[in-house]
Amino acid sequence: MVKGRSQLVHGWINLDKPAGISSAKAVAIVRRVFDAAKAGHGGTLDPLASGVLPIALGEATKTVAYAMDGQKSYAFTIAWGSQTATDDLEGRIVEVSPLRPTKAAINGIIPEFIGKILQVPPAFSAIKIDGKRAYELARKAAQPPNPTCSKVPAMPEMKLRTVNIDALSLHAQSIDSATFHITCGKGTYIRSLARDMAIRLGTVGHISMLRRTSVGPFSEKSSISLDFLKTLNHSAAAFEHLQPVVSALDDILAFPISEDEAARFRHGQTLPLTTSEAQRRFALLLPEAVAITLNGDQPVALVTTRAGELCPVRVFNF
Repeated sequence: MVKGRSQLVHGWINLDKPAGISSAKAVAIVRRVFDAAKAGHGGTLDPLASGVLPIALGEATKTVAYAMDGQKSYAFTIAWGSQTATDDLEGRIVEVSPLRPTKAAINGIIPEFIGKILQVPPAFSAIKIDGKRAYELARKAAQPPNPTCSKVPAMPEMKLRTVNIDALSLHAQSIDSATFHITCGKGTYIRSLARDMAIRLGTVGHISMLRRTSVGPFSEKSSISLDFLKTLNHSAAAFEHLQPVVSALDDILAFPISEDEAARFRHGQTLPLTTSEAQRRFALLLPEAVAITLNGDQPVALVTTRAGELCPVRVFNF
C-alpha cells in the first residue's frame, strides 16, 4: 500500500466476525489491514457471538448510526435447564431446573414474543447508567465481597424497555436445547429474549450460540471472513471488498444536487426551499427527516429540512 493511502480509505467492510473476539478487536484488525485513519462498527457483537459486523472506514463512520438503526436478523440457541449471571455461556450458573420444554410448548409461546414487547436488558450490557456502563457495575457487584469495605455494590437496576420483534421461529430442537431464527429492531437483546422465553416455559435457560445473519443492508451472504481478510493485508485485493460509503443508507431518500449546491453544503451553508422548483425537488423529504445528497455518484452531505431550508447534518470530506 502506498504510504499515506490511509487518508483515502472510505467505505464499509461487511465482516463475518468469528466467535471468541470482541467487536473492538475485530475493528482494530480491519483498520490495520486497510491502514485506515478512522474506523467504527454498526452494532456491537459480544465475544460469544459470530456473524455480520459491518465496519465503517473513513467517511463511512458518519453513517454508522443508520447501520445500527437497521433491522437485524439472528440465529440463536437456548440451552434449557440453567440460567447464568450473564444469560450466556460466559457467566456462572445462578439457577437450574430439570424441566425441558416440548416442541408444542415452544411453538405455543412464540406468538407472545412477536411484535412490540417489553424487555429488561441484561445487567451485563453496554447500556449506560449514571454515566457508567451496566456491565462495569455488574462486574463489581459480582466480585467476592471485600471485608474491609462496609458498602457492598449492588447489581445495576435495568429499566424495562419496548423493543420490536418482526419474526421469530423455531428452527431445530433437541431435548436440552432449541435453535431459533429472529428478525428484530434496534435495541433488542437476544440474551434477554432467551431468558424470558425460558421463564415463560416454566424453566430457565441461557444463550449457548448466537450468530447475526444481517444488519440492515448487510447480510452474511456477502460478508468476508476475518481470516481471509487478514491474508489480504495492505494489498490492492483488500479494496475489492470495500463497499461504498452509502451502503448503510439504503432506507433513506437520495437527492441529486448540482456542483454549486454541493459547494454550499461543503462550506456549511444551507439551501433555501422558498422557490417552487426547490419545493418540488425536495417535496418527498418530510420535516426533520434525513436524506443523502449526491453530486453525480459522489455523496455530498446528509441533510434535513428546518425552517424552510435544506440544512447539512453531516458533510462528507473526500
